[in-house]
Amino acid sequence: MKNLRFLFLGIFFAIVLSKTEAISWFRYYEMFRFQSIHMFGIIGGAVVISMVLMQLFKSGKIKDRFGNPIKPKIKKKGFVRTLLGGTLFGLGWGVSGACAGPIFVMLGFELAPAIILLISALIGAFVYGLLSNKLPN
Repeated sequence: MKNLRFLFLGIFFAIVLSKTEAISWFRYYEMFRFQSIHMFGIIGGAVVISMVLMQLFKSGKIKDRFGNPIKPKIKKKGFVRTLLGGTLFGLGWGVSGACAGPIFVMLGFELAPAIILLISALIGAFVYGLLSNKLPN
């Protein structure tokens, strides 16, 4: 019963993703062909909101449910790791036509393609787990 609010937050997030068409293959296609600013606006808005929240976390203005300040751990990752990971993520995004974030929202709209995407994402995460110690940085 305590975690019911997270269910409602997830449902709200799913509604927002579907209403903004952030689960549409066509919207990703437009973005990667630089034909529309729609997805860039959604991603840019998410980046701005994340920056504001991160500053509020760092300043101690946002606290956990017990009143303790939330202090994010900042880890410096290497440039090569970021470049390699971003490239692989972008390639997967471009090939599949879907972002990994709304996979579960897609399950409610297009079951078969979303299941293929989910299985592919799980395989990718598993392969990363196997190779993570051998990757640069």
